[in-house]
Amino acid sequence: MPAISTAAAAAAGDMVRARLRGASLRVRGGGGDGARRWTTPGHEERPKGHLFNRPPPPAGESRKWEDWELPCYVTSFLTVVILGVGLNAKPDLTLETWAHQKALERLQEKELAAAAGDADAA
Repeated sequence: MPAISTAAAAAAGDMVRARLRGASLRVRGGGGDGARRWTTPGHEERPKGHLFNRPPPPAGESRKWEDWELPCYVTSFLTVVILGVGLNAKPDLTLETWAHQKALERLQEKELAAAAGDADAA
């Protein structure tokens, strides 16, 4: 197998570097050495608004629930309770449990047969 010349190895290295640099242009935020959109510190002094575009209630006053909130919270809670109880109460239908029960049945049958054999011999 002929050895690769130094010039060919350098050209291959340059080609790989060019491909890797080209791949960085296809990522989110562009490539290059400049600052990216997701990593820049920003230019605003403070945020423009409030969470979900709702101003906080005055001091000492609680937020009024919207019409959808109570049914949503109750339904979510009941779903968790029903799933928790239902999944804990489901029968164990695994292959290991079935095989264990069959092995215990066979052992009992062998013990009964051995006991019956001892009774016949006596």
